[in-house]
Amino acid sequence: MKDPISISILELAIITQDSNASETFQKTKEIAQLADNLGYKRFWLAEHHNMAHVASSATVVLIGYIASHTKDIRVGSGGIMLPNHSPLIVAEQFGTLETLYPNRIDLGLGRAPGTDQPTAEAIRKDFFEQAQRFPQNVTKLQDYFSAENATAKVRAFPAEGTNVPIWILGSSTESAALAAAYGLPYAFAGHFAPRQMIQAFEFYRENFQPSEFLDKPKTMACVNIIAADTNEEAERLSTSLYQMFLNLIRGNRKGLQPPVDSLDDIMSEEERFHVNQMTACTFTGNKEQLITDLKKFIDYARVDELMATGPIFDHQAKLKSIHITKEVIDSINNI
Repeated sequence: MKDPISISILELAIITQDSNASETFQKTKEIAQLADNLGYKRFWLAEHHNMAHVASSATVVLIGYIASHTKDIRVGSGGIMLPNHSPLIVAEQFGTLETLYPNRIDLGLGRAPGTDQPTAEAIRKDFFEQAQRFPQNVTKLQDYFSAENATAKVRAFPAEGTNVPIWILGSSTESAALAAAYGLPYAFAGHFAPRQMIQAFEFYRENFQPSEFLDKPKTMACVNIIAADTNEEAERLSTSLYQMFLNLIRGNRKGLQPPVDSLDDIMSEEERFHVNQMTACTFTGNKEQLITDLKKFIDYARVDELMATGPIFDHQAKLKSIHITKEVIDSINNI
């Protein structure tokens, strides 16, 4: 019998037009509490810098805040951009979180800076050198978490022996190769870079080496999901998402924009092409439509877990989308 698909949330803590970080943190807490009550598996937050419309720059602080206001849902990073940080500091931070919230903390690791080049250099002068050392730094992080590190000269307290689950995050076959070689679970950023997703999952499964952490491949796809009572309403809500990617292409750091009736007058043909490429893994519709589309995707991608992100301008509409999405996955698991 096929294992049921778990559903999780990636929350980018995006500040909407005319809002602020304080309001966004309150909304993020409410989203996490709803997801917790509905039985979502994970709630991950992403590290971004120098982006006025993204409130999750101090990712570890926000993870602690969300974990303190929820009960059962796993809370973690999707992800921590490891080249920005010392592995020792990351181990100490996540060891502290795991000690405070036992068996509820995930550590997803990425190689990208989560920002532009000048900001990456401002964070860490040797960022690009550390990006090349990503595999070695993952190993170093694993060492700090291990009980065997007790005899080392440099130790990470209270991380030692906490066994925080590490995920490798990526958007290419390069990240898939690392996750496979290290025997770690693998999450793909299909919500903004879907082009190599199926190829990366196949490579990961074919080359997976069992480890002390994982005996068989474990995959998770992050996708955009916009759910509503009707297909028409979902399509309208999704225009905020498309405007967000349009502003990303234009280098315009606006807050999340309200939905519009049509995108035709907003973007050029070339811009539409690039936006469509980045958002190709977006699922929009009512419950019935999403059951059909998501089941087809899950069967095709052969993923073990699904992580949803959905930039929706209206907070109540976003909460409703989260409700419907959970109902969709429950229905798929019962088919």
